[in-house]
Amino acid sequence: MHPPIARPGVLALRQSKIREVANAGMGRPDVLAFWFGEPDEVTPEFIRTAGMEALREGDTFYTHNLGISPLREALAAYVTQLHRPTSAGEIVVTNSGMSALMLATQALVGPGDRAVIVTPVWPNLVEIPKILGAEAVTVALDFTPQGWQLDLQRLLDALVPGTRALYLNSPNNPTGWTITREQQQALLGHCRRHGIWIVADDAYERLYYGGGTAENDAVAPSFLDIADPLDRVVQTNTFSKAWLMTGWRLGWITAPRPLTDALATLVEYNTSCAPAFVQRAGLKAVTEGEPVITRTVARFRAARDFLHGRLNALPRVSAPLPSGAMYTFFRVQGLTDSLGLCKQLVAEHGLGLAPGIAFGPEGEGFVRWCFASDTNRLEQGLERLARGLARVPAAV
Repeated sequence: MHPPIARPGVLALRQSKIREVANAGMGRPDVLAFWFGEPDEVTPEFIRTAGMEALREGDTFYTHNLGISPLREALAAYVTQLHRPTSAGEIVVTNSGMSALMLATQALVGPGDRAVIVTPVWPNLVEIPKILGAEAVTVALDFTPQGWQLDLQRLLDALVPGTRALYLNSPNNPTGWTITREQQQALLGHCRRHGIWIVADDAYERLYYGGGTAENDAVAPSFLDIADPLDRVVQTNTFSKAWLMTGWRLGWITAPRPLTDALATLVEYNTSCAPAFVQRAGLKAVTEGEPVITRTVARFRAARDFLHGRLNALPRVSAPLPSGAMYTFFRVQGLTDSLGLCKQLVAEHGLGLAPGIAFGPEGEGFVRWCFASDTNRLEQGLERLARGLARVPAAV
């Protein structure tokens, strides 16, 4: 008999080390969890109400593969306001930002293709091309006294002719690094010359603290700001972060119009469509949710600044100030087993953090802390971290 196991390419995928830590602590009321990229607030009431009203009205049937027209129109207006003129024909509604990345990859990357990914990064971005049989080539950011930085020439050198796609997450999970406009222009020009797709994971574009662009200080630099509508640029996005909608599983893709028909076909064979009532909630968020984003960014900025100062006061800890996203990615001097440390922090101190190794080998020696919480909760977590580090030898 043949063993009943998955194909080798799937078995070779990395298991989530974030989940490995979380599974050790889930269900324990004493654990302060900062391991996931999730705020400590529920979705705002006006968004929840829109979803509930849609359910009460019986809006439970299939929708168009690309999403309901009002939501696509609203997202097109939103992208137009932030970046460049965009039509509803360039918008694909998806079941989460994660699904958006998978669909974009299914459309663009196949077996044997070369995909280049900037790391450290959320592990899904590296593993998704592998699911489709592609070669994943990583280019690491550099950790410097000024924080995480991109060696642009090293990345350009990796984008050799024949490369199929560049995956870039900015603002970055876990480091908070944000690409500059000058770097984007250099990359776009290079990718145009060689026919390389750019897949921009812009999940955190509204959670930006670095000053913004001259055009709009409320959003991080995006390839959509400088790309032509027919450039090989795909932006994936999500409702999870800016509108506090992690559990709703709703996202979207902004893509060149000639690509959207293919994406619609892929949506059909993946999920058929996003739930109608969830889309109605998303419509309310995108049309009336700017005050939520403004308040959230101010709250997260204050939490970031508080955590940054307190972490750097701890012995052996070096925490650069992130310019975006909702994470502090801090280094612990002498740390060689971040997974072991995070498991120990959960088991002995009730503190849930994400191990740096979860984001690739470049992340070993670091720990990620999601700071989307109030300062009282962060303060309690800092006390537990200090106790935990005091019991950890200089090399672990």
